[in-house]
Amino acid sequence: MREPMRRAACEAAVELFLEDDSVAIVIAEISVDLFAPAFAHAPDRAINVGIMEQTMVGVAAGFALEGFRPVVHTIAPFLTERAHEQVKLDFGYQRLEGLFITTGASYDYSTSGMTHHCPGDVAAMSTVPGMRVLVPGAPAEVAALIRDWHTSGGLSYVRTSGVVNAEARDLAGGGLTLVRRGRDATVIAVGPMLDRVLFAVEEFDVTVLYATTVYPLDGKTLREHAAPSPDVVLVEPMYEGTTTHQVAGAFQDRAVRLLSVGVPREVVAGYGTVAELDVAVGLGEEALVRRIAGFLRTREGTPKTRVDI
Repeated sequence: MREPMRRAACEAAVELFLEDDSVAIVIAEISVDLFAPAFAHAPDRAINVGIMEQTMVGVAAGFALEGFRPVVHTIAPFLTERAHEQVKLDFGYQRLEGLFITTGASYDYSTSGMTHHCPGDVAAMSTVPGMRVLVPGAPAEVAALIRDWHTSGGLSYVRTSGVVNAEARDLAGGGLTLVRRGRDATVIAVGPMLDRVLFAVEEFDVTVLYATTVYPLDGKTLREHAAPSPDVVLVEPMYEGTTTHQVAGAFQDRAVRLLSVGVPREVVAGYGTVAELDVAVGLGEEALVRRIAGFLRTREGTPKTRVDI
């Protein structure tokens, strides 16, 4: 069975395809079964190019140049690393509209090794001019974000994952949603990290903000809802520090203590389930409790990280 967030994303894309003759779909042998209704309905604008990801992006750009609205789908490293140059030049440089949907990041293909791992996808895609980077945490959220792209247009990257939160949230327009108010710290949970963050801060009086749009991050909302405390914690399911510069940039006139938690920038060489890899890299629930609690309890001591702006 396909993971629920990937299924929701593909089904939402197919629904748009069936409703709107300007939508095109281009894939590279991934999730073929989920796009079957599109292939059957209009094979002239639903294309499976085979295992050629760079070609996939080029074909999608061709659709965009002809006035179509292309949706592209494959596994995260095959798009954001292997075909990154094509995304940058064919879409970013040409200022084209498109939607890129991936599956598998950061290490959902936990038994396939680094060829299928991609904790650097968000950092890579955020370098493409005009790209909006979306990291939903539940199937209903990804479907809503894809509908929003169809309404608002532009260039967007949607990162789906096998790990999901227990429930979907009603997302704020800027992609940073207030979940809880508190005074002692501001905690930002990105996408599927929300549930375990809420578990980790259960005993603390903190503000929790849920980020599903990570680039550009909604700095205005972050400032408006930030707790009075200078302590800020960022927990993201990609490389640690990916979003740190945007968080720091939101507090240009005040000093903050910033703890960034994410996938370590090192080789994930082990195998096993995704949950086992989470524990191995320090993103399990108990590890988050230790890191966040330790940080918040050192306010008067030496901070983990300090950003003075």
